[in-house]
Amino acid sequence: MIIPDEKTIKQPRITLVGAGPGDTDLITLKGVKALQTADVVLYDALVNEELLESAPTDAIKVYVGKRSGDHSYSQDAVNKLLIDYALNYGHVVRLKGGDPFVFGRGFEELDYAALNNIPVQVVPGISSSIAVAGLQHIPVTHRGLSESFWVVTGTTASGKISNDVYEAARSKATVVVLMGLHKLAEIAEIFKKEGKQNLPAAVIQSGSTSNEKVVVGIVDTIVGLAEQNKIASPALIIFGEVVSLHPDFQFAKEFYDIVARG
Repeated sequence: MIIPDEKTIKQPRITLVGAGPGDTDLITLKGVKALQTADVVLYDALVNEELLESAPTDAIKVYVGKRSGDHSYSQDAVNKLLIDYALNYGHVVRLKGGDPFVFGRGFEELDYAALNNIPVQVVPGISSSIAVAGLQHIPVTHRGLSESFWVVTGTTASGKISNDVYEAARSKATVVVLMGLHKLAEIAEIFKKEGKQNLPAAVIQSGSTSNEKVVVGIVDTIVGLAEQNKIASPALIIFGEVVSLHPDFQFAKEFYDIVARG
């Protein structure tokens, strides 16, 4: 049991806050206001730690991991920490990268809090699935090119590629794959089997941050480009005709055509 210092116990409550894709300016004003009143902040690996400066200096800040390859705390442990800190300290801000409900397990935490009769407020965040593409001038939808988009996880809890990736590859929609970099070669093969080896594709590392790196190509070349440019996680993958709107795509296409002609 976590024991607070000698002080008046406040009313327990939790606020799930989406921190956005990484740039500190891309958190919502409501999210900042929640941080400013936090007694405790539980934050994930994908959260820009500069955001913690918005919390009171005496607020408790707890890193709880939660990213691909980094599970410092299990989800069950995080759920219990939320309740324990809320009961003992008052207002807990659960700060999560992107949006809490886009592959963020936000509802699991909300549901666990409800089982323990602790009120929860949700502050939506800007999801990297749309924002990171947009920052690169890649619209996930565009008249004449894409009428819809899929946002899928590259890997399920079992470690396998999601069945939705196969379904998405058959569609004409833009496909945004989160948490799929280490499966990029396998995912590219899925698109190739659908005859889409020439479909524009991009991989964006650490979108919106100072560590951002971008490679633009086609399905046939994207794996090699990602390896050549040492793209690392966290990264998202975009497949679709809309990638052809990226400023670098035409140059890349001309280069590939010259190489192909020998």
